[in-house]
Amino acid sequence: MESFMENLDLNAKGLWLPVTLAIFLLLYALFMPKKEISWRELYITIGVVGFLTWIADSIFARSFNLVDFGDPKITGLGEFLTYTFVPSSLSVIYLNYLNKSNKWKLAVIFTVISFLIEWAVAKVGYMKLTHWNHLFSIPIFFIVYSYILPLHCKIIKCTQDY
Repeated sequence: MESFMENLDLNAKGLWLPVTLAIFLLLYALFMPKKEISWRELYITIGVVGFLTWIADSIFARSFNLVDFGDPKITGLGEFLTYTFVPSSLSVIYLNYLNKSNKWKLAVIFTVISFLIEWAVAKVGYMKLTHWNHLFSIPIFFIVYSYILPLHCKIIKCTQDY
């Protein structure tokens, strides 16, 4: 049991922020009024984005050692919640409000939100940048919100083009 508790990395500096963000964003994504996304699409998006986020973690954080969350030797509770629910929930919220008339405005807003979340998690000490700069994330976030998530939406809805 002691080993299990150590592996949760509950003593990590700044752990409170990613845990709070993950819970808040997931609850909002689940309970927000559904406008442009159905429960089926929410379910698919959480699974797909969560999976892709873990692959990105394996490549960028583990293989290239660009960032560390908490204790770099273990995947603790904060890292698990951060990678599993923060990008997935933001994606669901984004897709819920996405339509043809607000695509670019939402892409900019969610790029800024994602950047601020990344910056705040680093500022409280939970995320440590080893070979990464926050500014590198801005074009990645913008591409995800402008092109990748609308394509994902088109694929899962099989009807609309954004």
